[in-house]
Amino acid sequence: MLILTSTTLEGKKITKHHGLVTGDALLGANLYKDMFSGVRDVVGGRTTKYEEELKSARNLAIESMRQKAEEKGANAIIGTFVSYNNLGSTMGNTIMVTVYGTAVSFQE
Repeated sequence: MLILTSTTLEGKKITKHHGLVTGDALLGANLYKDMFSGVRDVVGGRTTKYEEELKSARNLAIESMRQKAEEKGANAIIGTFVSYNNLGSTMGNTIMVTVYGTAVSFQE
């Protein structure tokens, strides 16, 4: 399955637009990780644990979107966009990763 940020498939003919597909993943942070990440940020280090968790959440969201496109019979997703939203105090310190794009079929 091709997953692209562009809205076209260069050199390929899109034969069908299946519509919007989305994927979401929630990333919850806990107090201890928050505290140690804050200390690391103050002394200039990178918060690699958060980076790993964001990558994992993004991959889960992309996989969910890919499965939905596959169920529609698509073999590509174009116009893919990734969004990160902090749900703040309503859900603790939770980040929602959302990906979306247009599921299409193209001639191979």
